[in-house]
Amino acid sequence: MKDINSIAMEVIMDAGDGRVKIDEALAALALGDLSGAGTLLKDAENLLVKAHNAQTEVIQNQVSGEDMEYSLLFVHAQDTLMTITTELRMTQKLIPIVGMLLNNKKEDK
Repeated sequence: MKDINSIAMEVIMDAGDGRVKIDEALAALALGDLSGAGTLLKDAENLLVKAHNAQTEVIQNQVSGEDMEYSLLFVHAQDTLMTITTELRMTQKLIPIVGMLLNNKKEDK
């Protein structure tokens, strides 16, 4: 297995790239581009899955008995991943709400 701090950096970078996609999706939602937002959120989800898989490998190795040093950077990576995963979930929940608001706005015209 790679060094735990190297894996932590992978998790942080992939999760951070996912956050960028989430921010872009929110900007698309603000413009009423539901399709574009959906595509960006799928990209974000793929990046977060990649980060989650790296995190899971470390956990599984440790559970299997592999000796592992404590890494504050890995703890930070887990926190980052958890926070950004929540941002993804909340943004995904906004898509139907924004869609409903856009439909209501069209009906009012």
